[in-house]
Amino acid sequence: MIYFIKLIENINMKDNLIQQKSFDFALKSIPLYKDLLAKHEFILSKQFFRSATSIGANVKEASAGYSRKDFAAKMGIASKEARECYYWLELIEASSFSEFPLSQLKEENLRLIRILTAIVKTCQSNS
Repeated sequence: MIYFIKLIENINMKDNLIQQKSFDFALKSIPLYKDLLAKHEFILSKQFFRSATSIGANVKEASAGYSRKDFAAKMGIASKEARECYYWLELIEASSFSEFPLSQLKEENLRLIRILTAIVKTCQSNS
């Protein structure tokens, strides 16, 4: 029983960290989105911004999960969205649609992927 309580506390601490980091990432994604729109790049901008903001939305929804399985599923979706977002960042960089400095966004995106992966693995190994 004590192990289970410690596990829940650990997930809650990670959950708060990931909520803040995913929210901050979404905020930092706005300037790139605006830059792409200003250059009339509507498709990549929309795909990128949807995935960038979906990470935090799914993390927030996971915190209201009605079961451990629901929590893990939403965190899994957030993890997939983070990977999709990284794909769009790589494509934007490779296509030279924007001169926006992408290295910091890409690094933060990779951190989100690592944290989300750890959360999902923890949930899966303890179910």
